[in-house]
Amino acid sequence: MTAYPHLPHPPATEPEWHQALIELARYLRTPEGCPWDREQDTRAFAGFLRDESAEYVEALEGDDHAHMAEECGDTLFTLLASIAAAEEAGLFTYEEVLKKAHEKMIRRHDHVFGDVKAQTPEEAIAAWERIKRAEKRHG
Repeated sequence: MTAYPHLPHPPATEPEWHQALIELARYLRTPEGCPWDREQDTRAFAGFLRDESAEYVEALEGDDHAHMAEECGDTLFTLLASIAAAEEAGLFTYEEVLKKAHEKMIRRHDHVFGDVKAQTPEEAIAAWERIKRAEKRHG
């Protein structure tokens, strides 16, 4: 693996790999990075994300596990590149994305973290949908 200025050695752990990937997405937008990446904005990345997601689904439907991992990685990287573009444009930060996703998943899993536990997948879906409807009414 070739190192770039923000990655002096290959990551050793999952969190290090995650950090390396977001740093790579950010680095590619710098003057030392890639001219093509610098030109892309969040809208452009949304189209690429749709394409990469479709390729992931295709690999999944074909039970091509090696290809699934690659396409899942492509989808993840494209999403991170979109976040890097949004950060650069001052739209939001990666930390905000992580925090909002975490808060939403905890809130939507009230059937796990609340007082009333779902016993079946159907109960879980019903609880999720109930919370989702309430969110739409209030927000």
